[in-house]
Amino acid sequence: METVAPRHTEGIICFHGNADIGGDAEEAGFEPFGEHTVNSSWVAVQELERLGLGEGIDLHVCEVPVEYQAVQSLLPSLWKRHQPQLVVHVGVSGIATTVTLEQCGHNHGYKRVDNCAFCPDSQCCMEDGPDCIVSVLDMDLICKRLNSSGLGVAVSVSKDAGRYLCDYTYYTSLYLGQGRSAFVHVPPLGKPFSSQDLGRALQAALLVMVELLDQAEEDHKHHGNQDEEDHKHHGNQDEEDHKHHGNQDEEDHKHHGNQDEEDHKHHGNQDEEDHKHHGNQAKEDHKHHGNQDEEDHKHHGNCHHSNRHNQHPH
Repeated sequence: METVAPRHTEGIICFHGNADIGGDAEEAGFEPFGEHTVNSSWVAVQELERLGLGEGIDLHVCEVPVEYQAVQSLLPSLWKRHQPQLVVHVGVSGIATTVTLEQCGHNHGYKRVDNCAFCPDSQCCMEDGPDCIVSVLDMDLICKRLNSSGLGVAVSVSKDAGRYLCDYTYYTSLYLGQGRSAFVHVPPLGKPFSSQDLGRALQAALLVMVELLDQAEEDHKHHGNQDEEDHKHHGNQDEEDHKHHGNQDEEDHKHHGNQDEEDHKHHGNQDEEDHKHHGNQAKEDHKHHGNQDEEDHKHHGNCHHSNRHNQHPH
């Protein structure tokens, strides 16, 4: 069976075989195959449909044929038409003794033929897809919550859905829904659970899955708002810092301008004082040298006169 909840609405879609009930949510299981003349997954889905998921969630049910080509054509159309929040597939496992939550789907290794004796030549789901896709749902957490709830039905977790139509369908849905899918394997009827037990287990599991998806959506929204607030805060802080630095630069520029002006004035006054001092010094030196030259000239003149005077007796 598969269960899907429409995106942007509270709903689950379950797919099982050829009967598409329609609406906002669907549930799907698989038609009888092999030794399973009565497919317990389909019986469990019908019981889930009878129980419902509450007023806030729409449920749709259809049966998925045990055929590779049918899965490839049916699932893309269902995802496109309903745009579900979640798709849950339900299948039967002949070796299971618990309700088993599958954590992931696998792309390769499909060698068994289906009800039409067909097997993909590539033996894979999506030739360009990753080897494994993990559900966005934490199956270990869901398992713990269900086992501690007094449900009366044992629940376990698996990471290998079997490389047959269950695994093939699960991987395809995980691929189409970007991880917003789940797969539940149920044991054959009466081994050990009744159809009522299986229906209650599916109901409890799906309600927990929807709750976790809603919580994740709220957290994402909250973080988005927080990031927006942080971005706004940082933007305002950057603006304040820019304004502060601009004012600081202006103050520094003004201070440096005043300092340069003071330095220029000081240097100008110093130059003027130095020029005046040098001028006075030069003037003093010139006067001194002039007096010295006058003294020297006078002295030399007196000497020359004395010499001439001394020569007259001859």
